Amino acid sequence: MTPVIRVLVVDDHALHRDGARSILAQHDDFEVVADADSGEMALALVDRLVPDVVLMDIRLPGISGIDATRRIRAAHPEVRVLMVSAYDDDEYVRGALEAGASGHLSKTAPGEELVEAIRSVAAGHTVVRPDVLVRLLSTLPGVQSGPGLTEREQTVLDCLARGMSNHQVAAALHISTRTVERHCAALYAKLAVHSRTEAVVTAFASGLLRGAGERG
Repeated sequence: MTPVIRVLVVDDHALHRDGARSILAQHDDFEVVADADSGEMALALVDRLVPDVVLMDIRLPGISGIDATRRIRAAHPEVRVLMVSAYDDDEYVRGALEAGASGHLSKTAPGEELVEAIRSVAAGHTVVRPDVLVRLLSTLPGVQSGPGLTEREQTVLDCLARGMSNHQVAAALHISTRTVERHCAALYAKLAVHSRTEAVVTAFASGLLRGAGERG
């Protein structure tokens, strides 16, 4: 049997909460365990129910979705948070990732995209819309020295953050594409991710990537 993904829906608009419930009710691998209309209520429900995934709105009365996400991840690191919001400004996406969210999805996304995003997040992956990720990473050209990363792995990570393909990385570093693949595999293992997109997002959320204004 397919494992059931237990979901908590957090949004201050009943229409959006009901919409998410309706979409997920059409799939046997989801169970909406509760919903909340504030960050405070979300924190209490997570403590009591410990869902697999929290669908979290960014703008909430009282505690914001970003602050609630930070608290949830600190108290329950096994709970994954998917930020679902009408806002995709860099500030919001960056704040969500830094708080520990597993991704960001627009409220205007089709229902099936929401379903697949929840499944992906529950499986340990990271979800960020490609155009939002490209825009966000355009301000992050530098890589800090990270624990466990070799100097060459840091350089490869920098190239990935610039959107370079394996062939482009190989040409820039004067190494073979096979060697690039080995470095990428090592990066994925150390960052506990499965793809270059997840590697860059995780490195950003972990503070391994810095914005241009922070470079010294």
